[in-house]
Amino acid sequence: MATTNIGKTKRSTDDLISDAVNRQQSWLETRRVFTREFLKRFNVFKGNKSESNKTPKTSKSNKVLKSYWLPILCAMLVVLIAVVVMLFKINAPVKIIAPNVPEPVVQSVKKYAGPSFDLVRIEKTGNIMVAGRNVRESNISIVINKKVVATEHTNKDGEFVYAPTTVLEPGNYVISLIDNDKNIKSEDSVFVYISEQGYKNSVSLLMTKNGSKIMQSPKLVDGDLVVSKIDYLDTGRIVVTGKALPRLRVSLSLNGKYIGFSRVSDYKNFGLGANVEKLESGKKYEISIRLHDGEGTTIATVSHKFVMPEMTGDDNTFYTVRRGDCLWIIARNFLRRGVLFTMIAERNNIKNPDLIFPNQNLQIPVK
Repeated sequence: MATTNIGKTKRSTDDLISDAVNRQQSWLETRRVFTREFLKRFNVFKGNKSESNKTPKTSKSNKVLKSYWLPILCAMLVVLIAVVVMLFKINAPVKIIAPNVPEPVVQSVKKYAGPSFDLVRIEKTGNIMVAGRNVRESNISIVINKKVVATEHTNKDGEFVYAPTTVLEPGNYVISLIDNDKNIKSEDSVFVYISEQGYKNSVSLLMTKNGSKIMQSPKLVDGDLVVSKIDYLDTGRIVVTGKALPRLRVSLSLNGKYIGFSRVSDYKNFGLGANVEKLESGKKYEISIRLHDGEGTTIATVSHKFVMPEMTGDDNTFYTVRRGDCLWIIARNFLRRGVLFTMIAERNNIKNPDLIFPNQNLQIPVK
């Protein structure tokens, strides 16, 4: 009676190993066959003699061309391009490029403006001293109130000094210069006020077409109150400018009579203008400027005594703008009414009346 295995039978380990080895050998044989066929196509693999006899023999040069045709073609192209470039350079016109040399700068010769001032000062003795410059070794005439008072000679550096021994009487003077050799008058002039109280209260002011510059100012100081300038206009108006504590009040009186007040700006500047009766030449006057605190009490006083000199007839009035100024206040002080600020703007070619700058020199059309 035959026996039959029922169900799954378990394969032995030897069978598994044998199958794996057979599969690996089959794979290796397949790879060897594929590699042999691949190399035959490139004449690298050499088979038996019968197969080699069947393949036609090729020359060594043909093998080189077949193997290196691409590098040879690239080399030939490079040589061809080099030859074309050389031929183009030989036939092309030669261009000479000149170096970029900047054009010579022609400096404009400054126009001769005539003699000029360096210094005008009133000494402690009351004598006046004028120093300036012009063309070297030239003759300069000093003119005071339209009269030639002296002639000086410039040195090798073009400088001259005029220091007379005669003391000028208290009053107003306008000084100018004339080049005698070329008969040219100085563009600028100097206004001088000599006070009876001496050099400390005297003033010298350089007047130019662009404004004015103080050369010597009076020393009017009392604590925090500093008066820098007192102007009397032939229109019958006094204008006082200076510095003090911000936001306090400054008042002005003439011969003990109160004539006006002003507030000090946040930048410590003040400008005060007031109308007065016509001041008579040769008559004594006293101006008092007082600084008041918040309760109105006087905390500082500056007094200035003077004898009214004769007016020179010069209507040029100049003002230097300070921080916090505006044309409306300047016009109110000098021209009585703030709405006349447009006249100042027009005289000084100011396009925007709301825009002025500190240290800007303004010519005031008082007439």
